Amino acid sequence: MSRLVVERIAKRFGAVAVLSEVSLALEPGEVVALLGPSGSGKTTLLRILAGFESADSGEVRWGEERVDFLPPERRGFGMVFQHYALFPHLTVGGNVGFGLESRRLGREEIRRRVAAALARVDLAGFEARRVGELSGGQQQRVALARALAPEPRALLLDEPLSNLDPTLRERTRRELALRLREIGITTVLVTHEQEEAFELGERVAVLDRGRLAQVGRPEDLYAAPASRAVARFVGRGSFLAARTSAGGTAPRAECEALPGASVETIAARAAAPGERGELFVRPEELELAAAGEAGAMPGEVVTARFAGPVSWVVVRGVGAVEVEILVAGAPPRPGERVAYRLRAGSRPRFFGAEDEA
Repeated sequence: MSRLVVERIAKRFGAVAVLSEVSLALEPGEVVALLGPSGSGKTTLLRILAGFESADSGEVRWGEERVDFLPPERRGFGMVFQHYALFPHLTVGGNVGFGLESRRLGREEIRRRVAAALARVDLAGFEARRVGELSGGQQQRVALARALAPEPRALLLDEPLSNLDPTLRERTRRELALRLREIGITTVLVTHEQEEAFELGERVAVLDRGRLAQVGRPEDLYAAPASRAVARFVGRGSFLAARTSAGGTAPRAECEALPGASVETIAARAAAPGERGELFVRPEELELAAAGEAGAMPGEVVTARFAGPVSWVVVRGVGAVEVEILVAGAPPRPGERVAYRLRAGSRPRFFGAEDEA
């Protein structure tokens, strides 16, 4: 089996650099999610893979074969569009088999491939159904079956769940994750939703302003973001002004918003003693405490959002610095005076002045 390789892809639209020297390799059967905010370049990269856009420089390869000069229909990649692009006047079978007739396949072969593709997405026997009779999740699976029917070597998904309501999106996301793992096809997925990327992607590639900021397993991106941009986009957290009291890749830092002894931290690179920067503190690394307790910082609740077993609380402390804290159960009310501190054993991330924004 071959790898899908993107090497040093660059793309400009006028004066705007949409992609800058992006390189990425997918192992056979691997699912990689392209994650990033709007305008980060993820959809443009997917369209370059599909052949709907051409890169200004760089290569797209399937194994040793360069495919960036081939038209979309000769690349052997299946595409699922954001809005599915299903034909309402055709049956499910007609939609799935739509692109097969141009391949000069016999009627029986088309029927076989349609049935096989529908079976792979758990819609066996749906050939005669009308598209309008299906739920949003079923329509999404029909679009997936249509992409699988030509038996592609790779699959490209462009925001495949974005037009579903939140409840249906979560259920369909679970179904899609299961289908992709069962099918075992090399897949590139574009999304701006972190939960979607984490559930569907074996690895996640974070794009920021056209550059590949970091690639890794979801748990690694969350625990060790390589830049402020990754930390800001993957999960939640607070940036607090700090200065190192000891250098190295595990420096200690002093932070006005976290009084007491210097804090043990983790850094992406060796920090110098006395270096100014920021601590990135996850909500679960902080806790509410009783006023006057050792290491506790006084503050006032700004906002509180109840989310069932947990709540998200924003507290304003000394110097109007705000921190977000994850608490169990019901939260204190806005305006209430509280105290907070760093949880024992927590090691916030330190980003120095020279680290990428």
